[in-house]
Amino acid sequence: MASEPNAPTIPWIRLGELDMNSSLTQPPPPFPATNSASDNAKQRFSVTGNALFTGGAGTLALASARALLEHGLKGLALFDLPPALEKGTEQITALQNDFPTAKITTVPCNVTNEEEVQYAVQTAVDRLGNLKIICCFAGIVNVVPSADMAIDAWRKMQDVNTTGSWLIAQAVGRHMISHKTGGKIIFVASISGHRVNYPQPRIAYNVSKAAVLHMKSCLAAEWRQYGIHVNSISPGYMDTVLNEGDHLIGHRGVWADRNPMRRMGSPQELTGPLVLLCSDIGGSYMNGIDIVVDGMFHFLRGCGGGWVIISLHSRLGGAQV
Repeated sequence: MASEPNAPTIPWIRLGELDMNSSLTQPPPPFPATNSASDNAKQRFSVTGNALFTGGAGTLALASARALLEHGLKGLALFDLPPALEKGTEQITALQNDFPTAKITTVPCNVTNEEEVQYAVQTAVDRLGNLKIICCFAGIVNVVPSADMAIDAWRKMQDVNTTGSWLIAQAVGRHMISHKTGGKIIFVASISGHRVNYPQPRIAYNVSKAAVLHMKSCLAAEWRQYGIHVNSISPGYMDTVLNEGDHLIGHRGVWADRNPMRRMGSPQELTGPLVLLCSDIGGSYMNGIDIVVDGMFHFLRGCGGGWVIISLHSRLGGAQV
């Protein structure tokens, strides 16, 4: 593959040349000797600084924002479309009441519009200060057979789920790089970015989330030199509005029955991995990874007309059907 003339290159380092003083990022300092065990436990998963959430009025985003505030987050900017922010007023007000010392602000933003994204990010910085954590929850889904999908529906899915995540990451990444602050970017991908899930036909959604997963890897490699950690979380079937509706009633039963845990996930069950990735110490050596939160659904594999659960027994030579 030919390289572009004068294209910037990523500075690679030979492992043999690395020592602690030349490392691109430093490990967290040891806990103070005066700390109690309880102090260490709290500090290990403490979350500091300011965070920006896209899709901020959604169920998963609000549950996750609450978790970060519980772990010490000081400032929070919730980005979403105006109707969503209005609909989520009660829950957002509850956050403000429950965490009165935290700065919590809402910013209307269409993540597919580059100018709106840049303006919204600058607004968040003006109100809160430097941004340390970005969580990209904005997303849509549709269920349309491939042969029937209109090109506009395809493009909208890619615009919101993939391009929207990219525009936010780029805008905030530029800020982190220019201010030399480092930070953490977490994309919300999906198990549908890893595999094709049945029975619902949603090729556009699956492709958009697969792109988000690879975007995470690319940015983690490129921006590691600036102290920016880029990771993702892939939820399984979660009990949220995206998986509601009369057309999905039958599907919900299939999803629950097929899962080894025999149920869909709760939004609260996504918050632990997110806190880990956002924490100052717990997630300090995690970069470029994806955490799957799906109740073991990823262990399922299509096998003709049925399903096989890959278990410890199967790894030893047997299989449970």
